[in-house]
Amino acid sequence: MIVVGVVLAALPVVLLLYAYLGYPAISWLLSRRRPPMLVVGDPAEWPEITIVLPVYNEAGAIADTLESLLALDYPPGRRHVLVVSDCSNDGTDELVRGFAHRDVRLLRLEQRGGKTAAENAAGVELRGTIAVNTDATIRILPHSLKALIRVFEDPAIGVASGRDVSVSRSIAEGNRGESGYVDYEMWLRGLETRAGSIVGASGCFYAIRRGLFDVLFPSALSRDFASALIAVEHGFRAVSVDDAICLVPRTGSLRAEYRRKVRTMARGLETLWYKRHMLLKGRNRLFAFQLASHKLIRWLVFLVAPGFPIGLAIIGFSHRWAWWALGGVLFGLVLGGLALVWPNQRTVPRPLALLGFALAAHAAGFMAWTKALRGELNPVWEPTRRS
Repeated sequence: MIVVGVVLAALPVVLLLYAYLGYPAISWLLSRRRPPMLVVGDPAEWPEITIVLPVYNEAGAIADTLESLLALDYPPGRRHVLVVSDCSNDGTDELVRGFAHRDVRLLRLEQRGGKTAAENAAGVELRGTIAVNTDATIRILPHSLKALIRVFEDPAIGVASGRDVSVSRSIAEGNRGESGYVDYEMWLRGLETRAGSIVGASGCFYAIRRGLFDVLFPSALSRDFASALIAVEHGFRAVSVDDAICLVPRTGSLRAEYRRKVRTMARGLETLWYKRHMLLKGRNRLFAFQLASHKLIRWLVFLVAPGFPIGLAIIGFSHRWAWWALGGVLFGLVLGGLALVWPNQRTVPRPLALLGFALAAHAAGFMAWTKALRGELNPVWEPTRRS
């Protein structure tokens, strides 16, 4: 029985340490063995691009978002904006039509289908050679669009992902732990870029060659995650561009962050299953290793995490120290739960916020696994409302 307890307690720890420490260390070593990426200069003529903006009921933000996109440093005649309204009913469409004279087009879907369905519909409306996907709730820095597009001068690159920077207008928001996680993720993508290829693009800001834009991609899956896999399937690389910065407002509460993570991880798991051949018999062994390490093993941590306290309880019948360890785990869970119910307008102490973020992430990951294993698909889009 003690062996069962040790396995249950040790497995999530081993996977966690490998996913967040071991794999980055290996990626760093791999990146040292490869020559640095060449700095690509400005093209003789900037390629014609379409910025795709899927929206659902964004009347409160859409005008400011479009103004910020139109203010980006890019030749106006080479840049088009396509807003895909997922059957909005709050006046969003009317506001978008007011920008028609500034090369902003509206594509309205008459039936709600979700974000990926909206992106699929955009595929036949694209102009130019590159599609840039973004979100209504983020802000792209003025120089970032050129930085993102510039790397496509390298013919080996099929997908380019921007660098997310987590920001907040309020010091009292409860989701302060997200910022450190986003910084870690962007650092890891930088290592993956130098080692080979990133395994998923940022849904907030990424670009893809038009020839790789799959208009028949299943609407219940995650296109931004799959874009990197599609690029590698077709012999291209997917890279992260540090200079292509977008500001991503944090969700205002851990409860909202929990709901977002359940949705995105469940879609990610379904997408990984859809593209499982990239793990099993992909021709790019390095990418298969990166995909398994960054995505599958990291997500497996959430599935086996409940076994950790169970394993400690089993070990406790033979070793007293395990009861003390279990007590520490339960105390941490209580503190994390306190952060989850913390009033939105009051500042959460940083240690409490970090425990709450960890608890929300693990709970959301486990719930995502249950949804994915049940085959529960939720393609209809409920955007995360950010300030």
